[in-house]
Amino acid sequence: MKTPLSPSEANSGLYHYMTYLYHATRQYWLSCRRFHALQQIIRNQTLTTYFQPILNLQDGTCLGYEVLNRPPVSALFPHTESFYDFIGRTDQVFAFERFCRDISFNRFRFALIRSRKPADTLAFVNIHPQMLSDPGYRSGETIQLLSRYGLSPQQVVFELTEKQAVHDYVAFERILSHYRSQGFRIAIDDAGSGYNSLKAIVSLKPEFIKIDKSLIRHLHLHPNQQRIVKLLQEFAADSGTHIIAEGIEEAEELAFLQREGIVYGQGYALGRPATEMGTDILPLRLKELAH
Repeated sequence: MKTPLSPSEANSGLYHYMTYLYHATRQYWLSCRRFHALQQIIRNQTLTTYFQPILNLQDGTCLGYEVLNRPPVSALFPHTESFYDFIGRTDQVFAFERFCRDISFNRFRFALIRSRKPADTLAFVNIHPQMLSDPGYRSGETIQLLSRYGLSPQQVVFELTEKQAVHDYVAFERILSHYRSQGFRIAIDDAGSGYNSLKAIVSLKPEFIKIDKSLIRHLHLHPNQQRIVKLLQEFAADSGTHIIAEGIEEAEELAFLQREGIVYGQGYALGRPATEMGTDILPLRLKELAH
């Protein structure tokens, strides 16, 4: 026979249950408010689009721009990461990706015109791997969208990140072959930050490998980081892939990468994300940054 709970034990259990119920209810209503805010952002197109240059570290010319869409800062979404983390926990991933793809191409084209950049400048667009697997996404909708904005598939590089792991590499490689046949290219983002990105590099054979900023930070001071970068560089050279060093913030990092023959780079030292496309860094200016 079970011993009856004492009044204090019973009250303790009730207290914990009420505390749990309070927090669960509060979290539910917070999610409802965030979902409503997300719908408003999509409906009113209140994302701000930024362009961060990817430059040739040897001559200062611009390869292209990474297209970044950021929500307005609010109490519900105090920073960009909280916004995208929330989307990942909803059933709105595909709808939001379609929305982002549309405004990214639209705003990229107009930014090219305003800045008088070459019409074939590359657009690096972050995309969820599951989005490429969606039958509706593979139906030619992307080609039609690009045609509407006067862009070509040869200008578009889909960035796949470490945070968005691919699970079936054989099936996904077939999907990528479909896109490559149309002229699209693939970049593996955050390379070297974890097992998934390294496996993706070997399995998917991307046209671009973007080395994670954690490997670039203070690269000139850490031999272990240098060895990993050199290994990635050797792999890229053997497989016909281009290396892009991300997160370059210091002149010493830039100088080391230039000496090692890394061709492309991205980071605050070269250009911060901006709503307009700036002037390319001239070779002389690039040398000044590296010294």
